[in-house]
Amino acid sequence: MIFKWIFDRITALLGLLILWPVLLIVAIMVKIKMPGGPVFFVQKRVGKGGKLFNCHKFRTMTVNHNGSTVSVAGDSRITPLGAKLRHYKLDELPGLWDVLIGNMSFVGPRPDVPGYADKLEGDDRDVLKLRPGITGPATLKYRLEDEMISDYVRQKQAAGDTRPMQEIATEYNDTVIYPDKVRLNCYYYRHYSFLKDIEMILATVLGFKVKFAGEEV
Repeated sequence: MIFKWIFDRITALLGLLILWPVLLIVAIMVKIKMPGGPVFFVQKRVGKGGKLFNCHKFRTMTVNHNGSTVSVAGDSRITPLGAKLRHYKLDELPGLWDVLIGNMSFVGPRPDVPGYADKLEGDDRDVLKLRPGITGPATLKYRLEDEMISDYVRQKQAAGDTRPMQEIATEYNDTVIYPDKVRLNCYYYRHYSFLKDIEMILATVLGFKVKFAGEEV
């Protein structure tokens, strides 16, 4: 994966040099529209080999909030600006720094909070042999994850489920979405292709689907 390593560093540096005006504008908007808190959301995530690292994003939630790490569309914790940043993936731009310093890659599994990837067992631990990615097959398949979880929550509530929204959302993530992400990421590790990396990056930027592991993502 030497080409992947070289590509990540060079492209991340170029990305930061080219996109710094966008980063600056978004930072100013977060400061103005979401006062009283930091511009960046920094959280410990599980990286390659299970090592924790600081993952950087633009903040999209209110400062003082509690609850699950699983979010849904319309979540009261997410601010109006934060919702737009999430929808267009602009909150991910600070991740270019994480790629540049070697904690992340452009393509790979999403960086998980402790309690997910680090708890995998058996062959599923192949996921930990990869650097977390800004995009990847699972990210592409679940690019509208918040909306998907929100739809599931509404269906369960309409069927008479009286549990809190976050509890239903976490159940769906843990039993359906996350296991499927692990499957896709393990397939990515075992069938790695640099050309497929480029295709998935272009699919992320341009919004088209790619064929991967026998399906379209």
